[in-house]
Amino acid sequence: MYYPGSVYVDMSDVVPPEVRPKPAVPAKPPNVGAPSPSNPFPTQGPGIGVGGGAPPLPPSGIPVPIGGHGPMHVSSHSAAHGVTHGVTHGVGHGPGHAGGLTAAHNGGHGGSHGSGGGSTLLGYIGIDTIIEQMRKKTMKTGFDFNIMVVGNSGLGKSTMVNTLFKSQVSRRSAGWSRDEKIPKTVEVKAVSHVLEEGGVKMKLTIIDTPGFGDQINNENCWEPIFKYINEQYEKFLKEEVNITRKKRIPDTRVHCCLYFISPTGHSLRQLDIEFMKRLSHSVNIIPIIAKADTMTIEERQEFKQRVRKELEMSGIEFYPQKEFDEDMEDKSDNDKIRETMPFAVVGSDKEYQVNGKRILGRKIPWGIVEVENPNHCEFAQLRDFLIRSHLQDLKEVTHNIHYETYRAKRLNENGGLHPISCNDTQESNL
Repeated sequence: MYYPGSVYVDMSDVVPPEVRPKPAVPAKPPNVGAPSPSNPFPTQGPGIGVGGGAPPLPPSGIPVPIGGHGPMHVSSHSAAHGVTHGVTHGVGHGPGHAGGLTAAHNGGHGGSHGSGGGSTLLGYIGIDTIIEQMRKKTMKTGFDFNIMVVGNSGLGKSTMVNTLFKSQVSRRSAGWSRDEKIPKTVEVKAVSHVLEEGGVKMKLTIIDTPGFGDQINNENCWEPIFKYINEQYEKFLKEEVNITRKKRIPDTRVHCCLYFISPTGHSLRQLDIEFMKRLSHSVNIIPIIAKADTMTIEERQEFKQRVRKELEMSGIEFYPQKEFDEDMEDKSDNDKIRETMPFAVVGSDKEYQVNGKRILGRKIPWGIVEVENPNHCEFAQLRDFLIRSHLQDLKEVTHNIHYETYRAKRLNENGGLHPISCNDTQESNL
């Protein structure tokens, strides 16, 4: 006999107990309470209800993944497909099943199916997956990083760049051997290489400059370097203001300038101060003391303190600038770096055998100066700072600060967003 409100069960569809597969026991969700005699079907979890009722919302603080299937989804289809569709199918879904409510209303046929013909959302769904999307896209695109080296002749500028990347990146071609002497730079030239490590590609460009201050008359000797820096900003600006511009504008702007200071042990030359004062407004400048093995540890520390004091008194801001610290964590890390600068470094692209290991170093009569040994020089700190921790920030500061300053100046001089001719390159200093 059928009573109103009861659930009708067709006994012809019931599988005998001896042939009925044993349903899997689902894991107890943290927000579902134990059943009681008065309520055999607790309704704390989503997708659980009697007679197709709407499930309650999950409590706050418990994330609900989209598209996740409960452990009994397949069993409910195979064992009790014809028995109380509204009840059994609803209980068969675990917490977080997106189709639980639809399945209860439509007789157990709504939502995604675990193994039968329907589409299923696989894997974790969350907004933090955007990081992985950005990583994949960036790895396909690759990176650009451009370094300029400035300093007197004989300070080992090209050798230092080779030491940083452990490659012959400062040479014009790969035909040079380690035993050959690096040719002297007589003009501003850029050499590009594509480096790949761990699936990440980076186009590295080294801008080598002729010996700075080597002439008898060094008046305006910084003009060729400023001209090159501004020309790269101009190229980027011309691509930006074009009506039809490239999908990815080639970035040849100078992201970092390593300024080599002679290890005199006394003070900076007036030419060094004047050049860095002009240079710091157009590019990220990082002062380093070259050939630090020519000084004792005490002389090195005194010289570093003297250089920092002279740079501060002259109003020269080197990277990382204090006003660009975004939060307290950045300020704490950058303060430690600013206290260490200028880095006292030793460069070498020759390897020697020390304690059974091949290391980069400089051989002297009383031993070997190990380039990567923190007790011998600060090359390791410079490499970690330049490549491991601040490479992306160097690019962002170049684009957001130095390039924007040049862009605003050029557009104001040009009277607004008008086409810029190729012969209208401004060589004025910012």
